[in-house]
Amino acid sequence: MASLEIGDNISLHYEVAGKGRPLVFIHGWAMSGRVWRFQAEAFSIDHCVVTLDLRGHGHSSPLPGGEVEVEALAADVCTLVERLDLHDAVLVGWSLGAQVALAATRRLWERLAGLVLIGGTPKFTAGAGYPHGLPETEARGMALRLKRNYAKTMGEFFHGMFAAGELSSDQYQRIVHDIIMGGRLPEPEEALRSLAILAAADLRPLLATIDLPVLLLHGSADTICLPAASRFMAERLPRARFIEMPDLGHAPFLSRPAAFERILREFLTDIHGCH
Repeated sequence: MASLEIGDNISLHYEVAGKGRPLVFIHGWAMSGRVWRFQAEAFSIDHCVVTLDLRGHGHSSPLPGGEVEVEALAADVCTLVERLDLHDAVLVGWSLGAQVALAATRRLWERLAGLVLIGGTPKFTAGAGYPHGLPETEARGMALRLKRNYAKTMGEFFHGMFAAGELSSDQYQRIVHDIIMGGRLPEPEEALRSLAILAAADLRPLLATIDLPVLLLHGSADTICLPAASRFMAERLPRARFIEMPDLGHAPFLSRPAAFERILREFLTDIHGCH
């Protein structure tokens, strides 16, 4: 366990395992770097695997006061990559982490070999000209439910990440034991503030400027970030590859870690072969 001091009384918790080309894994809303435990074990054999807790999550400092945008979380990731002096890195972002990865790309351009966006969306909520998100009322309703009964709402959210029949009982228990119980849920106020970041972000203007290899991976049964959002990004990112995993929900790297590892390794082989 390590901490990066990025300001007065501000620290960012991160872990590094293995040696080789860097993979920087960025978790989703209300989770922590612990969510990547299966991938850290698999990829640290031949890569430098970096996992971190975004601010407001895990063991990192709370979010800064006032209104916070996704760019603030991206700046933390950039600082970590720069302080560790990583080069030829691949950012692997899930859900909110996919937004953070997109927002960090411009500053880290010379240090990156590619991006992997899992269950991602450039804009969480639907709006005029963009039907590929959830209704704004859904984000507001989630916030109200969190205020009324935080533990129950978080439990429902976790269940909702997976499609019916996606997990066996043994898989579910392993994920609960290794990921959820082994991690650390954010404080209710931090969860609400990071939900607001997710709901407010709009990364669509960046897409056409990201001329890097990008793998877009999405479960076809994802009801949290809709698969259409990844299709939208695939049409606008200059060098994107879109893979839809049938009958899976929001976290295919948890429910099908072996299949996810195979897909990611193929992508890494392709991009490093031309780098």
